Amino acid sequence: MRISDLLKRDTMLLQLKASEKEAVIDELVNKLNQAGRLNDRGAFKEAILKREEQSTTGIGEGIAIPHAKTAAVKTPAIAFGRSQKGVNYEALDGQPSYLFFMIAASEGANNEHLETLSRLSTFLMDDAFRKTLLEARTEDEIIAAIDRKELEEGEEPEPDLSAPNNGLRILAVTGCPTGIAHTYMAADALKEQAKKVGVGIKVETNGSGGVKNRLTDDEIQKADAIIVAADTKIEMERFSGKPVIQVGVTDGIRRPKELIDQALEGRAPVYNGDGQKREEGSAGKRTGFYKHLMNGVSNMLPFVVGGGILIAISFMFGIEAFNPEHESYNPIAEALMTIGGGNAFGLMIPVLAGFIAMSIADRPGFAAGMVGGFMAATGGAGFLGGLIAGFLAGYLALGVKRVLTGLPQTLEGIKTILFYPVLNILLTGLIMYWLIGPLSAMNIGMQNWLSGMGTANMVVLGLILGGMMAVDMGGPINKAAFTFGIAMIDAGNLAPHAAVMAGGMVPPLGIALATTVFKKKFTKQEREAGKTNYILGASFITEGAIPFAAADPGRVIPSIIVGSAVAGALTAMFGIGLPAPHGGLFVAFLVEGSWILYLLSILIGAVISALMIGLWKKSVTV
Repeated sequence: MRISDLLKRDTMLLQLKASEKEAVIDELVNKLNQAGRLNDRGAFKEAILKREEQSTTGIGEGIAIPHAKTAAVKTPAIAFGRSQKGVNYEALDGQPSYLFFMIAASEGANNEHLETLSRLSTFLMDDAFRKTLLEARTEDEIIAAIDRKELEEGEEPEPDLSAPNNGLRILAVTGCPTGIAHTYMAADALKEQAKKVGVGIKVETNGSGGVKNRLTDDEIQKADAIIVAADTKIEMERFSGKPVIQVGVTDGIRRPKELIDQALEGRAPVYNGDGQKREEGSAGKRTGFYKHLMNGVSNMLPFVVGGGILIAISFMFGIEAFNPEHESYNPIAEALMTIGGGNAFGLMIPVLAGFIAMSIADRPGFAAGMVGGFMAATGGAGFLGGLIAGFLAGYLALGVKRVLTGLPQTLEGIKTILFYPVLNILLTGLIMYWLIGPLSAMNIGMQNWLSGMGTANMVVLGLILGGMMAVDMGGPINKAAFTFGIAMIDAGNLAPHAAVMAGGMVPPLGIALATTVFKKKFTKQEREAGKTNYILGASFITEGAIPFAAADPGRVIPSIIVGSAVAGALTAMFGIGLPAPHGGLFVAFLVEGSWILYLLSILIGAVISALMIGLWKKSVTV
């Protein structure tokens, strides 16, 4: 199948009107829809935007290749757009994009379609071909140029493994989440660079059509180095003991010379099978502590958002409507609270710990992380305990794996199903069993210290309580302040809990404001999550701030602590009291004193946090 079978005159726009990235996407999606290539315009656009969230498809050199494989596509097709002025498409090289190829692959696309779509992406690596497309005056000239290019390229020759450069042989693997464009562009860039330096290379591609040019065991054993340029899961165990360079797929496109040179100079670290880190400076995902933490946080976030919003909805029936013994009881409110608070929030910390451990040690660490996280959640160790459990379980699992490497071959088959889970869960559980006591004691100690302060200086108390709510956002420190506020309500002193709730609402609200006002400081995914924080903040769900604090703790945590502390101090200074233990803005009408001043206190704190975050954070770079 030829590219011109998929790219037709009715899917071309030689004069794009758009001046911004999303507007380009809209124009091209509309063109495909008008040409009858889509089943569902909205669903296709959503799939395109979801792919952009993973990494930009603006690959540089003036090219962008937005693409998606989805059931929203009726007929596989390509839309072409060209901008004379150029568009800021968040390209990898930071330069404007002029040529746009939107690839629409149907969910059931056959291999012939997928190979044709991927072939186009490789052609765009040719400078002369791009120049021809920029200068073409009509749709017919565009199609003619593509047809000529296909004739010139012909069939791809078999990979040359003769390795004329002192016997060196390099292997590579490329792959991207969609497997249509970046996979093959990275492969071509690496092959082209290897050809320039005169070294044989073979590249395995993990694309939509499956694995092509698969590396054999014999080739892997004879190779001097292996480059893995991928943002999707690759079979890595086969490379154990070999020098391996791991980077994102965009590095394969942008930095082929650097990667080939590193491989040839013997600077590739030996892969040990334990989840080797990516290269520093890789355009793929971050690594090390951050990578493991964010794996936990990203998997925890649906529980925080889903559970938190269900809790907030339950309060609309009344603050105590979930309680069967209260006069305002409503069975719907009870169901929402049970699902959101008892179950979704109950799983939050175990999921955090489990996926941190899995990021470190793969599946052997997952069960131990979940058990350790569950112990932290039920034992009062909170978010901090979950973090400790996750990293503890992950690194213990790696240690157990190393210790058991010397087992007889006859026992290899039962290591993963017996020895790993038993030892990992036992060791993690024993250590967490010992740690939960001190963590809980620390929690109780803070409560006692706060109680000792009394009401002698309510402004200082409000400052401290508000700030504590933002320190660990649902952890022991946060819960100590919250518990103290509840105790003061029982004692008839309503002022402390007003400071507690105001301080707990500020972190998500401050982050939501920051993502709205300082858009260039956040990724598209963060900006979308920021919108959710308006609801979470209004609902007194401080945990909504956790992903942002985890991603940039040095700037975010001090900012939200200051804003929360100011909000807490202001509520005390204005003489606000709050009888409701939870509910956020939904219970503002219940405050003792001026509800306007109460809301003003929260707003001032959120604005302070937003300004600090916005001024401190660096602009997002690709």
